[in-house]
Amino acid sequence: VILHRRTASVASTPTDSVLAWLEAVNAGDADAALGRTASDVVIVGPRGTGRGHEVLRAWIGHAGATFATRAVYAGGAAVVVAQHGLWRDAASGAVRGEADVASRFRVVGEQVAEIQRYDELAAALRDAGLTPADVHPH
Repeated sequence: VILHRRTASVASTPTDSVLAWLEAVNAGDADAALGRTASDVVIVGPRGTGRGHEVLRAWIGHAGATFATRAVYAGGAAVVVAQHGLWRDAASGAVRGEADVASRFRVVGEQVAEIQRYDELAAALRDAGLTPADVHPH
């Protein structure tokens, strides 16, 4: 089985940018993820809203999160990814939780400028101004 990896030079559409960002997050590579993220990124999650690289770096360092992409929806600068999320304890590697989630991204100039996690795909699509018809192959 050959797996194709996205590289920094490939990210030319908002979808490419988001998938490359997710690859970096899944690898636990904060530097690569931050290289694909606007310095004033807005991050909205179940524990509130934060802004900036340091908030994102801290989250990547402690969340132990990986996301398997199930479907991608895109239009303009908006991208929504339906995912299966898995959260592991950073020290032991033990699974702390897992759930089907959706993440809404706004991309500006090939950089992720806003990220919001949702428990329901329909809400993420609504807030992104997308519909199920906006599904893209990934």
